Amino acid sequence: MRVVVALGGNALLRRGQPMTAENQRANVRTAAEALAPIARGNELVISHGNGPQVGLLALQGAAYRDVETYPLDVLGAQTEGMIGYLIEQELGNLLPVEVPFATLLTMVEVDPDDPAFGNPTKFIGPVYKIEEADSLRESKGWQFKQDGEYWRRVVPSPLPKRIFEIRPMKWLLEKGTVVIATGGGGIPTMYAPDQERTLLGIEAVIDKDLATELLARELESDLFVMLTDTDAVYVDWGKPGQKGIQRASPAQMRAFDFPAGSMGPKVEAACAFSEATGKAAAIGALADLAAIVRGDKGTTITTDQAELVYHKH
Repeated sequence: MRVVVALGGNALLRRGQPMTAENQRANVRTAAEALAPIARGNELVISHGNGPQVGLLALQGAAYRDVETYPLDVLGAQTEGMIGYLIEQELGNLLPVEVPFATLLTMVEVDPDDPAFGNPTKFIGPVYKIEEADSLRESKGWQFKQDGEYWRRVVPSPLPKRIFEIRPMKWLLEKGTVVIATGGGGIPTMYAPDQERTLLGIEAVIDKDLATELLARELESDLFVMLTDTDAVYVDWGKPGQKGIQRASPAQMRAFDFPAGSMGPKVEAACAFSEATGKAAAIGALADLAAIVRGDKGTTITTDQAELVYHKH
C-alpha cells in the first residue's frame, strides 16, 4: 500500500517550546517511532510543516544587517533540507539498514493571481506579545495577526497548482525508497509574466495539507493521512457534547463548519482527495498512526461511507 503522511507542526516543535535543534530532533525521534511500523511493508511518503523553522531563519537572517534577509522560498528550501535530514536519520535508526531514504527539495507552482496575495493568513515563526509584534511591524514591515493570546507573523498562502518533482518521486518509490517531500507545502514558485520557461520563487508559504493532498493524488496513493494534535475531527469541539467522528463521507463532513485556521483546511484536503480518487483520507494524532491506518482511530473520510459514525468514548 502506498501511504502519504503529513506531519503536523506539533510533530516537530510544540507550541511555546524553544526552537532548538535538540528539541526538534527529540520531537522527530518521537514521530519516527510512529512512522517506522508504517514504513515496514508499505511505500511511504512523508511531508511536514515548517512554519516555526521558516520564521526562525527569517529572524536570524534579519539580525545580520550586511545583506537583505533571504526570501521565503529560499528559507523554505533550507528547512526542507534540515527537517528532511532529521527525519531520515531518526527513521533510519529504527528501520533495517538496507531501507533507502531520499529528501527531495520540492518546487510547487502557484497562480500569480491567487487572491491569497492580497490577504496574508499563514502563520509563520514564533509567538509574540503585542508589544514585540508592534516593534517588528514597525522595523521590518511584517504583518501580524492574533493567534490565541499571542501574535504571529502572517504571509500569503496561495493554493498549489502543480508539483514539479512527481516523476522522480515515483522512480524512488518503485525502488523501495522512503521519500520525504513537499515539506512546508513545498517551495512556492510561479512563472514570470510573459516568460513561460522562467520559473521564479515567491514570498509565500503554501498550506502543507493542501499541497500534500495534491502530492497524494498525483502519486496515486492508497491512503492519505494528516497528523495533528487531536485524536480525531470533533463536532462541537470544546463543548460538553463534543463528539469525535470516526468515519464519514465528504458530503457529511462538509455539512459541518470547521475552523478555517485549524481543522478546516485538513477536512477540505481530506474531502478533496477522497472525491478525486475514491480512496480514503484520515486525520488523527501522531501516536495513533498505526491504528489510523487500520481505521480504528482518527477520522476516516471516504466516498463509500453511507452513514456518519462517531467514536464511542
